[in-house]
Amino acid sequence: MVSAIIQVRASGTLTMPKVVWAEEDDILLRLYIQPKASRDKIVGLHGEELKIAITAPPVDGKANAHLTKYLAKQFKVAKGQIKIEKGELGRHKQVRICSPSQIPTEVKAIL
Repeated sequence: MVSAIIQVRASGTLTMPKVVWAEEDDILLRLYIQPKASRDKIVGLHGEELKIAITAPPVDGKANAHLTKYLAKQFKVAKGQIKIEKGELGRHKQVRICSPSQIPTEVKAIL
């Protein structure tokens, strides 16, 4: 289990997997989603992912739609600029934010 979280480089130094990183003008996030929460919130780090609580239930794509809307509001982009690259059907997701206008404080602290 630990080997999945911590990677060892050839030089012998330990590295943690990236939770938030930039690719050109885009931001990529590795997320853990908590559906049916009391309010929408970027909670903080959850292991090797950024935890986000959302109020929508995980039924019929409602959680993904709500997550997209919430992230679009936080990063000040159109909903079409939020792409769920991995984890469409699960709680663990990788999301790309294309050319964000703003980066939330909680995300800046990790970046």
